[in-house]
Amino acid sequence: MTKVLGVVNQKGGVGKTTTAINLSAYLAAGGRRVLLVDMDAQGNASSGLGLRGVETGLYQALNDPQHAAEYVVETSQPGLWLLPATPDLAGASVELADQPDALKAVLDGLGGYDLVVIDAPPSLGPLTVNVLRAADALIIPLQTEYYALEGLAGLTDTVERVRQALNPGLRILGVALTMFDGRTNLAQEVEQNVRGHFGELVFWSVIPRNVRLSEAPSYAKPIGAFAPLSAGAAAYKRLAEEVMQRVEKI
Repeated sequence: MTKVLGVVNQKGGVGKTTTAINLSAYLAAGGRRVLLVDMDAQGNASSGLGLRGVETGLYQALNDPQHAAEYVVETSQPGLWLLPATPDLAGASVELADQPDALKAVLDGLGGYDLVVIDAPPSLGPLTVNVLRAADALIIPLQTEYYALEGLAGLTDTVERVRQALNPGLRILGVALTMFDGRTNLAQEVEQNVRGHFGELVFWSVIPRNVRLSEAPSYAKPIGAFAPLSAGAAAYKRLAEEVMQRVEKI
C-alpha cells in the first residue's frame, strides 16, 4: 500500500524543498518506487531535478485526476518520478479553497508507487490543506536558528483541525533539523530546545549547513548524485533510513 508523506512548514527558507528532493532520491535509491509531487508554484523541486519550463504538471492533474498519470515524468534518478509544478499552480490556491480532496483524488488515481513525497508550499493555505488531507504522515523540516519554533503553533493547530475534520489518521512522522552549524552554541541550544519540546518526534539525523547541498540544485541533481561523499549526502542518507523505519510502523 502506498504511503504518502507531506514535507511541510509554513515558514520559507528552512530546507523544505531540499529535504523533499534528497529524501525522495535516497528512498528511491533504496529500491523503492517513489513519486515526488511538487505542490509549490515556485517549482523549485521540479527545477532541482532538471525540469524547468514544463508546460503541464500538477495543475493539469488537479483538474483532470482521472488522467493524472499522463502528467507524471520520470527523472534521471532510478526509481524516482515527478509530478512537476507549473506557474499556473499559483491560481490553484483560489480554485481549491473549497476542494480539500483535490490532491487526494489525483493520488488515488496513481498506482504503482511505494511512497509519495509531497513538497508543500510555504503557507497554510488551500494547497497545504490539500497536502494535509492526502498525507498519511508529515515531515517538518526545522532550521536550527533562534526563531526555529516560531510559527509552528499555527502549523500544529492546522494539523489538528485537519485531523478532526478531514483526515483522522494524519500524524507527524518526525521533525528534521536542518542547516545545523555545530560550530555555534546557538545551533546546539536550538537543537536541545527542539528535542526538549518535541521529544522522540525529532529525527536523530541532523542536516548540516553544507556548501554542496546549496550547489546541487543549480546542477539539477540530488545531493547523492552531485556529491555523494559530502556531509550533506551522508546526513540525508541517514535521514532516509530513519524515515523508512518509522514509515514501516504506520
